[in-house]
Amino acid sequence: MPDPTPISDLWITTVLSISLILATVLFHYEALRIYTRMLEVPGRNPRVRILYLVFGLFILHIVEIVIFAGAFYGLHVIGLGELQGIESSQFFSYFYFSAVAYTTLGFGDIIPLGPAKILTAMEALIGLGFITWSASFTFLEMQRYWRDDQDDSTSGQKEN
Repeated sequence: MPDPTPISDLWITTVLSISLILATVLFHYEALRIYTRMLEVPGRNPRVRILYLVFGLFILHIVEIVIFAGAFYGLHVIGLGELQGIESSQFFSYFYFSAVAYTTLGFGDIIPLGPAKILTAMEALIGLGFITWSASFTFLEMQRYWRDDQDDSTSGQKEN
């Protein structure tokens, strides 16, 4: 059965989705750049730096989920798709769906209809990318921390 959604609605949603992806990629990049500067504060315990990083990344992902939840709500308001299974129009429902899509859990209790399918697919793809980007960034910071820790212990042994 062909999709009854007008092609213009699909194009509008696609352009909005791509714009949202570009904006969130720039946001994620800039946040990581700021975190890098914050982590380089001299005299800060390396373990505390990593904790700041992990909590900062968690907040970053929550903000990105909120951005996408707002986009889903906006699509609903302007009539470009809906989310079947949302029991209320409270923002929390859109946040929940956005978090499920972003993390690629895909519970299936809420189903995107119409052009909202495009944003859902793009959010899942970019969410996976952001999570792996953040994991790689955390690994590199941990590697630097371990290297610095090893250098400190090695220099202490040489002095003895």
